[in-house]
Amino acid sequence: MVMSESDTKTRTGPRPQQPFRGTRGRGAADQSAHGPIIDQEGREIPEAELRRPFGEALRFDFGGANPFGNLTREQRLARLETMAKLLDIAFILPGTRIRYGIDGIIGLIPVVGDIIATALSLWLVREARALGAPWHITARMLGNVAIQGVVGTVPVAGDAFDVLFRANMRNARLLRRWLERQPR
Repeated sequence: MVMSESDTKTRTGPRPQQPFRGTRGRGAADQSAHGPIIDQEGREIPEAELRRPFGEALRFDFGGANPFGNLTREQRLARLETMAKLLDIAFILPGTRIRYGIDGIIGLIPVVGDIIATALSLWLVREARALGAPWHITARMLGNVAIQGVVGTVPVAGDAFDVLFRANMRNARLLRRWLERQPR
């Protein structure tokens, strides 16, 4: 039986394998990969691992996914202080000696900005608690955040207060002083 061209287009089933011809299209030489397959870390992937079914080969390793998990106490404190500087004193108002940070800029957005700025400040308090700060230090830090958050909701005066009060820098200094008094 002879099949016409239209019959072959509608036929279902496995197609015969065609050799890979690369991305250039017609007439290009066979450009299939030769040699070992290397992963992102430079290790050769064994042939047996490549031939495993998809479900078995799929695995996740989150061991290196947490860039902050294995930091020393000093590194965590330096990160906290850097974040406090970014939030409170990263920029200088031109022509003055007044410093402000991202917290002051975000606070200009009504309601939502104050919520975001307070959330960032609360993250710093949580980091202080993770460093082992006792309840009386974290209570003072929360008090600073609460004062800045409440007064910051006042439309114009609250934004000026945010720039001048600098709760995050106060909290970083408070934590640094407490850590310096602790035995190593």
